[in-house]
Formats: sequence, C-alpha cells, structure tokens
Amino acid sequence: MSAPRLSVVVTRRLPQPVERRLAELFDVRLRDGDAPMERGELAAALREADVVVPTLTDRIDAGLLAQAGPQLRLIANYGAGVDHIDVATARQRGILVSNTPDVVTDDTADMAMALMLAVTRRIPEGMAEAQSGTWPGWAPTAHLGRRIGGKRLGILGLGRIGRAVALRAQAFGMEVHYHNRRRLRLEAEEALGVRWWESLDQMLARIDVLSVNCPATPATFHLLSARRLALMKPTAVIVNTSRGEVIDENALTRALRAGELGGAGLDVFERGAEINPRLRALPNVVLLPHMGSATEEGRLEMGEKVLINIKTFADGHRPPDLVVPAML
Repeated sequence: MSAPRLSVVVTRRLPQPVERRLAELFDVRLRDGDAPMERGELAAALREADVVVPTLTDRIDAGLLAQAGPQLRLIANYGAGVDHIDVATARQRGILVSNTPDVVTDDTADMAMALMLAVTRRIPEGMAEAQSGTWPGWAPTAHLGRRIGGKRLGILGLGRIGRAVALRAQAFGMEVHYHNRRRLRLEAEEALGVRWWESLDQMLARIDVLSVNCPATPATFHLLSARRLALMKPTAVIVNTSRGEVIDENALTRALRAGELGGAGLDVFERGAEINPRLRALPNVVLLPHMGSATEEGRLEMGEKVLINIKTFADGHRPPDLVVPAML
C-alpha cells in the first residue's frame, strides 16, 4: 500500500506547468485568484498542510508559526529571498525552510543594467515624448543623458547577483568597485576586475553609479541613510534591484528633489507597492513594479526548484536548497 501523498498549499498562482506538476505529485491546493493570502488564510494553511509554498508577499512570522499544526514540516519558498520568513523560529519548531537560489541571478543583473541605462540615457522621457506624438524632431541638445562607459560603478553586496552585475558593467566599460560584509579573496577580485572598499562611506563619495545588491537584514535596514546619501556626487545615480528597505526612501526622495543626486532606478520599494507619491512625480526616477526576476524562464526554473525540494523531502531526504539561520 502506497504512502499518502503530502498535503501542499500554494499561496499564489504559479506558472501552469508548475501547478500541473505539483498536482500530479502531491495533494495540492491551488489558488483560484492571484491576490495574496490574508493572514487568517495563511494561518489556516500552516495548520492544515504538510508543506506550504509561499512567496515574498507572505510574511510568515513567529506569531503565525506558533499556530502551525504538528504536521507542517516544510516551507518551500518560491523565491530566493527569505527575509519574509522567520527561519530561526521555524527551525526551532522543527519546520524546514527551502528556497530557490541561483535562478534569478542573470535576470536581476540584466534589470540592474537596464535601469542604469534607462536613468542615465533618459529613456522613459524619450519614450513618453515619442509615443505622445509631441516630438518635434531631432535636435543637438535634446534629451542629453550621460554615458556609463568610463564611469565608476559601486556595488553594494557582491554576492551572486552583484558579481553578475560586475561582469556586465565591465562589458560596458565601467570601472567596478564594491563594498561587502566580507572581502573576496585577492584572486577572485582579480578575476572579476573589482576593487574592494572597507569603508562604504569612502566608496560612496567616489562612484558615479551605485547598484544595491545586498539582502534585507537588520544590519542593512536604511544602510543608505540620509547621511550616506549626502556623501554621493550630485550627478550620481542609484539603482536598486534588491530590497527597498536598504534605502531610506524618504531621504532618497528629498535628495532627488533637491538636486543632490542625479537620478534613481528602483525595482523595489521600502513599503512594497505603496510607493511614495513624491517619488513617483520625479522626472529623474525610473520606477518598475518588482520586475527584476520576471522572465518566463526564471519563473519556471523557480518552480522546478520548489518541486525538487518538496519531492526530495517527501522521499525522506534533506531538501537540496535548505535554508539555515547561519546562511542569513
């Protein structure tokens, strides 16, 4: 007699091939709509399921984990970041947490470069004029932007995505600097062609473009404060494809409005979808709705990792993408 299939609850709509495969392998409950689960719905899922598949829109804190049923043994996150899950509390309660690393590296790095070009070359302004039918024609002084070739790029957080950004930036002829919690080995720096700064303040004062690629942790909350933003050149551009909480968004808005920064390209925001209306009104800012990892290929690969993590767990083995608190 075969063992009963694992009960799996998925909190958001996933690509159809992923949902079909989940339904083939497990006793799965899928969402009809694509709105995030309410807290009560999420609590019910934790009480009833063997495995829950959340996304970054589901905040699973200690209070929710206290309501989890004894059968819940795995939270198989659909995404690489797990700052929305209290991993330490989950592990204390005997609940494993897995994620989907290495899938969105190239997609997110591509978006960082796209934002750099969009801001420095004023692409949205040009598009708006061309599409509105008000473009009077070419002029020598119209829509003047700035080159990124020859400029200094500072990368805040040289992990997988930061390294991918460094490689792309060098192809554009940029000089790449970085600040990291830990310095890379000298041979790794030489291979990437990057320069390390022990002092974030000193790096910020010398760069032309800053790419934010560090995770959201208590140590990185508002790491780019008003004081640090004031260290940057008035022509400098900030690009953030990581987590909005790393930047003091109000301070950034004030600096941009005052002309103390040259521009910003943001794919993430401090309060999620609640974007500061003063930020939205600025002409030197490009805003995207968290599209950094939004490719068909990437979303399918994320689903494949979720499937492998759950299937490996169901077979009595450690999920290959297990997250432990020491990794955070």
